[in-house]
Amino acid sequence: MQENEIGRSDIPGFRKYLINMERSARTIDKYCRDVGAFIQYLAPGKLVTREMVIGYKSYLQGAYKISSANSMLAALNCFFHYKNWDRYRVSQFKVQRHLMGGEERRLTKEEYARLVTTALHMDNRRLAMIMETIGNTGIRISELPFITVEALETGRVEIYNKGKFRTIFMIEKLRCRLRAYCRDNGLTAGPVFVTSGGMSVNRSNIWAEMKRLCAKAGIPEQKVYPHNLRHLFAYTYYGIDKDLVHLADILGHSSVETTRIYTISTGEEQQEVMQKMEMII
Repeated sequence: MQENEIGRSDIPGFRKYLINMERSARTIDKYCRDVGAFIQYLAPGKLVTREMVIGYKSYLQGAYKISSANSMLAALNCFFHYKNWDRYRVSQFKVQRHLMGGEERRLTKEEYARLVTTALHMDNRRLAMIMETIGNTGIRISELPFITVEALETGRVEIYNKGKFRTIFMIEKLRCRLRAYCRDNGLTAGPVFVTSGGMSVNRSNIWAEMKRLCAKAGIPEQKVYPHNLRHLFAYTYYGIDKDLVHLADILGHSSVETTRIYTISTGEEQQEVMQKMEMII
């Protein structure tokens, strides 16, 4: 194999590199898939050149949404770094940040309350507790296994994710509800949210369970997904505290700019502020 030739035989080594970099399992699978797509794009026996990578970037622009294309370029750039081929890395597409959030996707506190109540009425107490836990702590769905019976006693959740440790605090009301849930389900140690077989709950199962609430709760389906609860937590917290740096620490963001996206107001809210300014003479 020539120095700038790649094939599917490179993917196992790249996967091992990502594991050593402590990337999440989901990221590892996606990056390997994206590199596989680039290999498939190349004609058999064709060598990697910068011109070819730029051509692939143009192809992605026409075939995918910009956000998807950028995520695929991130995977490819990571692969090139692994191969010591930094000369082939390309910039991502620039995206104009929206000045306001989308009302059609913003979950309100009232809608959140209806989701929790509907889950309880549908006899899905576990889902109700999961939604309240994310809504009260802002943790990622993948971080639910860190909510343990032991953590309920101290009120401190020690989370290790994406190569970083952080501590999340639970309010007493949430701890009381979760302790009652554990008591009623015979949970005495380990993760609080488990399947009937004792395994940690699955992201896709929670997503599907939440989607089943939409019609009964009378909430548009595009608003109902686990990560939107995290957005609701961030927006609500920022509305009270206004400390973006502190919020970034709670959410586990490396960049405050990422956190800022979570707190962008809707167009309707911006109009309300402008009305209060009374600048029309």
